[in-house]
Amino acid sequence: MGKPVRVAQVLNRMESGGIEAVVMNYYRHMDREKVQFDFYFFKESNFPQRQELERLGAGMYPIPAYSRLFAYHSALYRAFKNRRYKIVHAHLSTMSLFALFAAWRAGVPVRICHNHSTAHWSEGTKTLLKYLLRPFNKLFATHYFACGEKAGRWMYGDRCFDKGKVRVMPNAIETEAFAFDPAARLRLREELHIPEDAFVVGHVGRFTRAKNHHFLLSVFSELTRLHPNARLLLVGQGELKSEIEKEIGKYNLKDKVVFAGIRKDVCKLYSAMDSFCLPSLYEGAPVVALEAQANGLPCVLSDQITKEIVVNENVRSLELSQPDRWAEDLLEMHRNEDEMGIEAFHIEKQAHELALFYLDCNAE
Repeated sequence: MGKPVRVAQVLNRMESGGIEAVVMNYYRHMDREKVQFDFYFFKESNFPQRQELERLGAGMYPIPAYSRLFAYHSALYRAFKNRRYKIVHAHLSTMSLFALFAAWRAGVPVRICHNHSTAHWSEGTKTLLKYLLRPFNKLFATHYFACGEKAGRWMYGDRCFDKGKVRVMPNAIETEAFAFDPAARLRLREELHIPEDAFVVGHVGRFTRAKNHHFLLSVFSELTRLHPNARLLLVGQGELKSEIEKEIGKYNLKDKVVFAGIRKDVCKLYSAMDSFCLPSLYEGAPVVALEAQANGLPCVLSDQITKEIVVNENVRSLELSQPDRWAEDLLEMHRNEDEMGIEAFHIEKQAHELALFYLDCNAE
């Protein structure tokens, strides 16, 4: 057998975020004798995946951040040119423009723009930049990918999507890993000092504006009025964590909020929860919502999240208003481990299809 096709995967930081998790899920289930990944990411990353990537044979190439645009472009151009890639796959939302321009200059024939999100004007300048750059992403891409219909239409336009020019690559997961585990529930509640009889609302995500922790706290504050023995379990890190900690103090909820930080056992942490809440201002197709459903958790999601991610009847989508309504729904719903509908998100199937796509592109 010949050497595997090497695909340059260009990401932002290698941390513990959703996009990294999606790419890693696909990589773990890829036939690596046929397709190998090389990862390009910002030098400032914490890079918790290093040991696993070394074991799996990935290439790892830290590069300057795109805020240093000339250095960023030069590093990618030289890498793409010298390593003679046939496929570059960029996961940077509208910032993929710059990576794909470097790939075009380097003569890479297959250049994939992959969009994982939308935008919200609460992020001000960041959102303005997204809208300014969005029209240019099609200039240097040969293939258009998105995590779902909403993200695809937002990035490439309705006409492009309706003509079938956008490939939807779902944020697939290893569903079995997220199955409810009663032993893990007891063990993790003890470890996190959560009473066995507490009602636990869970959230998994970075502390950023998009994840809308401020609204989450207002919902949880209402919930504690209805269920005094409730706890809020927050999994993740991020630049707004200290701001959220201060707000927790204002709500007088310090003894009811548990910060779990970045964990390697998130798949088990869902079992410690009784319900899952995701009030994001915007998303693409959040993998955490799928993981929670695979665990059987009732989920209350923002109506800004694509409906494609709803795979069973144990999910409610609400407007970002009336925190008391969110609280009531979180308490009212119950665990349901019916996997009906989640089959389309099984990682083995989706990774096989992506590998075939890469191999077909390489053969052209």
